[in-house]
Amino acid sequence: MKIKCEREKLLAAFQLAAGVAPSRSPKPILQNVKIEAADNSAVLMATDLEIGIRIELGEIEVEVPGNALLSVVQFGSILRESRDSTLSIEADGSGVVVSGERSKFKLASGNPAEFPSVASFDEKKYHEVPARLMKELIRRTLFATDTESSRYALGGILLEMEEEKIVAVGTDGRRLAKMEGPAISIEGHVTGDTMTIVPSRSMQLIERALSDNDAEIHIASRGNDFLVRSPQVTIVSRLVEGRFPRWRDVLPHRPEAAHIEIAAGPIHSALRQAAIVTSVDSRGVDFIFGNGSLVLCGLTADVGESRVELPIPYEGSEITLCLDHRFVTDFLKVLDPEKVFTLNIVDSDSAALFETDDGYGYVVMPLARDRAQAAASAETAGTA
Repeated sequence: MKIKCEREKLLAAFQLAAGVAPSRSPKPILQNVKIEAADNSAVLMATDLEIGIRIELGEIEVEVPGNALLSVVQFGSILRESRDSTLSIEADGSGVVVSGERSKFKLASGNPAEFPSVASFDEKKYHEVPARLMKELIRRTLFATDTESSRYALGGILLEMEEEKIVAVGTDGRRLAKMEGPAISIEGHVTGDTMTIVPSRSMQLIERALSDNDAEIHIASRGNDFLVRSPQVTIVSRLVEGRFPRWRDVLPHRPEAAHIEIAAGPIHSALRQAAIVTSVDSRGVDFIFGNGSLVLCGLTADVGESRVELPIPYEGSEITLCLDHRFVTDFLKVLDPEKVFTLNIVDSDSAALFETDDGYGYVVMPLARDRAQAAASAETAGTA
C-alpha cells in the first residue's frame, strides 16, 4: 500500500477511530487502526470487540492499493506533531513508513489480515433520522444513565423506533430523561417489544461522529447489535443485555398537578447560587413554590445557608420540594437559556416532571426532607 493524503484530514478521522481502540487489551492488535486504500479513497477501522467503527476518506491519492495497521500511539503522535500539510504512507511486510517534506518514520506493524472485521451497514430495514435530532436525543438523555450500577440495563439508552417516531430514554433509578422526535421507518423497521439498549459509551461515540447536523443518518437494530450509518461513518455496537424499567409508568398524566412555565436561564442562574452552600453529603435544595415566586434554599451545617428568590407565574398553595440540585442542573444545561419549559408538581412527596414543547420530558424523584428534623434534634441536644 502507498498513499498520499492531507494530514489534517487524516488526523481528524484517525482520532475518531482511535477513540474506539482500547488503551489496554490482551489482544495488542486491537491497539491499532486498520486502513484499507483503493480507488482514491480509504477506510479507517477500529474495534474493541464491543464497538466497531468504519470511517470513509475520499480524495486520497492511492498509488498502490492495499491495507496496513497503524499504531494508535505512535502513528497518532506523528499526525499530531507533524507540521507537514501532506504525508505519504507506505506499507509492506516489514512495517509502515510515514514521510513528510522534512521527516521520515518507520514503524513496526502487524499483519492487517489478523485484524477483526468491522461490519458494514448492509441493512434493508432501518430508520432514517436527521443527524441533528439524533445528537439531541443523545445529549438530552445520556447524562441520566448509570454506568456504575450493578443493574446493568441502566448503563445505556433505550431506543424505541416506531413507524414515524423515535424515542430515547435514559435513567439511573433516581431520575429519568425521555426525548422523542420524527423518524421514518424504511421497509417496516420497528423495534416492537425488543429491548434496544445502546451502551452509553457507544452513544458518546455516535454523538461525536455526527459532525454534519444537516445529514440524514440510518440506524438499525439487528439481533444483539445496533448499527448507525452517516455519509462518512458507520458504527456498530453490541447492545446492553437486560430489562429496562417500565419508563412510561414514571411519566404519568397528572391533571391535578400544578403546571408552571419557567425559562431555563433564570432558574439555572438562581439554582447555581443556591447550590453554593451545598456539599457532597448535603446535595438537596428546597424548591418552595408560592405567592408568585420560587424560593430556592440551601443549608449545610458546616458551610452555611442560602436563599434565592425567582418570580414565577404560580399563585397556588405553597408546595415545597427537596431536589438534588445536580439532577436539576443536568436538565437545565442541555436547554438553551431562553427555552421555556413546564414544571409539573403535585406535592412534596411526588416526583417533579419537567417538559418542553419539543418532545423532552424529565422526571426527578424528591429527596427525604430530613434536614429540618436533623437541625431540630441538634438544637434540642444543645439545649439539654
